[in-house]
Amino acid sequence: MRRLWRYSKRLVLLLVLCVIGLASPVVYTETMCRGTATPQPYATLIAPEHHRPETRTLMTYPEWHIVHAYDDYARVISTGDPHDFGYLRAIGGFWSSLCSLTKVASAHGEVDGGTKQMVYVIGTSFTAELLMKAAYEETLGRLFAGLRGQDRAPLDDVSARQATDYAAFLQQVPWYKWPFEQDADELRAKATETLRDRERRLALGIEYGVKAAYAGVIADAVAQVGPDALTLRMIVQDVDKARLETLEGVTVIAYRPEGIEVETPRYRALTHILQDLAADGARFVEIAGNDDILFTVVSKDAALENAIYSSARQGAPDHRHLVMVKVPDLAEYLRAMMASGQRLEHIHDY
Repeated sequence: MRRLWRYSKRLVLLLVLCVIGLASPVVYTETMCRGTATPQPYATLIAPEHHRPETRTLMTYPEWHIVHAYDDYARVISTGDPHDFGYLRAIGGFWSSLCSLTKVASAHGEVDGGTKQMVYVIGTSFTAELLMKAAYEETLGRLFAGLRGQDRAPLDDVSARQATDYAAFLQQVPWYKWPFEQDADELRAKATETLRDRERRLALGIEYGVKAAYAGVIADAVAQVGPDALTLRMIVQDVDKARLETLEGVTVIAYRPEGIEVETPRYRALTHILQDLAADGARFVEIAGNDDILFTVVSKDAALENAIYSSARQGAPDHRHLVMVKVPDLAEYLRAMMASGQRLEHIHDY
């Protein structure tokens, strides 16, 4: 009994330390990442029911950082092994970018409690997931990769392709809708009797099983509160109705003195629509009732003028930059990027 009590105390202490460790980035962000700028008033043109808080263009990035991290991971393991990925670097990038964005957000209004809670929850979950994955891949995973030798096992390639498909899926669809069970079934079906394949089948099978269970919980929670809006309104100039009608998902709402009001899909589809319209010479007047918008740029340069935050991408010889501009300047900036060789990665809606 005395030994059981001693181990129980150690377990409780370990759990407390884990909680403190996971909570510390949240506490730091809340206390040390405060901006001092005063929001400037802006009279929206579209109807109030279609206005989305401007700070959300900044607060959508942390979730996309996770999407980018999975994309980086897929690139790394396409030719290397999971232990080659910088897990701590990916975690640090989430919290450091969130700190920078939180400081800038003060100039655009108060970040609502629900959005803060969402960002902190996904950040803490992301941190815990990568720490556990790092703990395994840097120890047992590295050992089995070493025993395998230089030649990749079949499941190394299968899991790399699954990671690539998953990263592409996340560009437009929530993670909890991914069929993790199918990935686990594929591992079992394609595994050979080599030591590395048996290890990958077991380790990744457990990971996929846990994610599938957690995805079910999240899906039920989302069903209770309802999903976020899948479309938004904007006003655009210097484009005709015929061109707008060729863009999938775009609906013309009204012709106004300020331009044409349209409804478009959000997320990744919006990035493609805005990029196409900018290439055609269009000009954006207002998006979701706002005059500022965030987007990410990929370039060879380690630093970019006016970038809020910059970081090197894993598995690629370039850098990601977070840039915020006025909505009326967005199209011109995108056209200049195309000419300069920089690549637009994603435009963050609200």
